[in-house]
Amino acid sequence: MRKLLVTGGAGFIGVNFVHYWLARHPGDRLVVLDALTYAGNPASLPSAAGNPAYRFVHGDICDQSLVERILREEGIDTVVHFAAESHVDRSITGPDAFISTNVVGTHVLLKAAKAVWFDGHGGWPERALFHHVSTDEVYGSLSEDAPPFTEQTPYAPNSPYAASKAASDHLVRAYHHTYGMPVTTSNCSNNYGPYQFPEKLIPLMLVNALQGKPLPVYGDGRNVRDWLYVDDHCRGIELVMEKGRRGETYNIGGNNEWRNIDIVQLLCRLLDERFAADAELRRRFPQAPAAGGRSTAELITHVTDRPGHDRRYAINADKARRELGYVPQETFESGIRKTLAWYLDNEAWWRGIMDGSYRAG
Repeated sequence: MRKLLVTGGAGFIGVNFVHYWLARHPGDRLVVLDALTYAGNPASLPSAAGNPAYRFVHGDICDQSLVERILREEGIDTVVHFAAESHVDRSITGPDAFISTNVVGTHVLLKAAKAVWFDGHGGWPERALFHHVSTDEVYGSLSEDAPPFTEQTPYAPNSPYAASKAASDHLVRAYHHTYGMPVTTSNCSNNYGPYQFPEKLIPLMLVNALQGKPLPVYGDGRNVRDWLYVDDHCRGIELVMEKGRRGETYNIGGNNEWRNIDIVQLLCRLLDERFAADAELRRRFPQAPAAGGRSTAELITHVTDRPGHDRRYAINADKARRELGYVPQETFESGIRKTLAWYLDNEAWWRGIMDGSYRAG
């Protein structure tokens, strides 16, 4: 039986991890710590709330006394650290929050874990693990024909967000090498799937299309990302935690590169297909072009590119495959159809975000 502290468990990937872990490890204790900033939505965790093995704590990872108290009260042996400011655009206009949460917050967690697990004990508990969830953006940008990022790729972050995540990665590494803290790190590619806050590309395009709003595409739309279904990411983290070598980093990718404009056009085609076959959808979303038999693609609008927009990311996940047996289970076709279906079936969830009512809960 593990006793996990999941930071940022009300955010997109954290929420999916909580549901994933509770379903597959019913004997484990799981405590979520989340500050419920704008991207944290407790409505994403309704089924977990009724589980006696689950506890939610509303609090800040920068509060070291709170973190230490949770670690001690719950007998936590595993920290899974998702909590982060993660939207690149927001990091450009307001980088301070990214330094506070991603750098200072990670350091506070490391200090708290060291204080509870190590200080005064003369060694680390046998089952202790600090798993740090990072991003491929720490590696910078790839040219069109460059090989994908590996774990040996030098760091070259190009946005305040990426720089803050790079700093947190280095702190985790330093605590392992200096103090012997049992740590693992995973750097993932772009995630998509249920519960993703509709400021990111795929959910933004879906909810805008359903409301007949413009689909804003930066620049020429030819920026390339490697897309990973969120449950495959959760499976990868599970494998790293269970089989990964302590002190090591593992890249978790989808082997699935797409240009942004191609993603948007695919979503438009899928929506057109669904609307053409479903009169109920046409009734529910009359503002959508597809409700009137028009193409959703007419909403595509090219906007001024954001500063320092990285051209391409791609992950080489050979190390994770070789050492851990990691292979994505979802194809992009299956994953994107599941994602589309989820947003169509959970209108109340994203409507609550769009009108701000989720914050009142």
